[in-house]
Amino acid sequence: MREVEDVPRVLITTDYLRPGDEVDQYLRAAGLQTHHAPMVGRRDPEELVSALAGIDAALVANEPLTAEVLARVPRLRVVVRTGVGYDSIDIEAAGRLGVSVSNLPGINANAVAEYTLGLLLASARRLVHSATGVLAGGWPREDGRELCGATLGLVGYGAAARAVVPLAQAFGMDVVCATGVPESLRGDLAVRFVPFHELLATSDYVSIHTALTDRTRTLFDASAFARMKETAVLINTARGAVVDEQALADAVRTGGIAGAELDVVTQEPLSAGSPLRGVEGITVYSHLAGQTAQARQAAGLAGAAELVAALAGRPRFAVK
Repeated sequence: MREVEDVPRVLITTDYLRPGDEVDQYLRAAGLQTHHAPMVGRRDPEELVSALAGIDAALVANEPLTAEVLARVPRLRVVVRTGVGYDSIDIEAAGRLGVSVSNLPGINANAVAEYTLGLLLASARRLVHSATGVLAGGWPREDGRELCGATLGLVGYGAAARAVVPLAQAFGMDVVCATGVPESLRGDLAVRFVPFHELLATSDYVSIHTALTDRTRTLFDASAFARMKETAVLINTARGAVVDEQALADAVRTGGIAGAELDVVTQEPLSAGSPLRGVEGITVYSHLAGQTAQARQAAGLAGAAELVAALAGRPRFAVK
């Protein structure tokens, strides 16, 4: 029997995973020691380094695993994101240090797709405006807009974007998409694939579903907003940094576009000094798109299985 010191130690920071839950039981049944340090809001790098000390593998949320942090935790061999995005992890540094990094592609696609439709409806029917008006003692009765007949532009064609398509069609929307996905992998005949500039000019709603990369960072800048319809609404359930937030605030404030429904922002929680605050037409939510009971359960168990496989040298979803 191995000494306790030889048992791989796993750190779990995803905030909805708890000691004693089915993920914890799964990892312990696989012979691993588990330690929980839920991430809520931002975490200081020193605190993260301390939490990772002596840890072999980590099941993480949006932890800022920078090159500096990774270099100071030499025992770490495996990192698994309980989600799709991995922009908070320095993949190059991890590769140099021999740390395997995995994500869970498509794990919460249905949850994100349903939430996207929720944001479309919230904007079109002015639901937040109505509810807050009633709460304040009023009875707002302004006209909304119907989704039927409107054009939805999808930026990106990953699992979540593909899951949006049939939902949008059920509401009678026309769907266009701008993506770098090769033509051979664009299998949906119901979607019209167009250049980015054409999507901006023709869409009534523009929904972001692209990963955050050097190419897509601040993709939505002042020039992008200038190409959009004045009646257009931006939806973002992907990554906050895809949008230049000052440019967005300026565009909405001056009537360049009608508004924005944002589930993600560059700095989370939203900072007190954010240019998005106080702009009529911009609604910011608390990064909830993938947070359903079903998606959380699936992500937790899939993440645990990937972690065990990666520790054995057989990761299935390693990020290249």
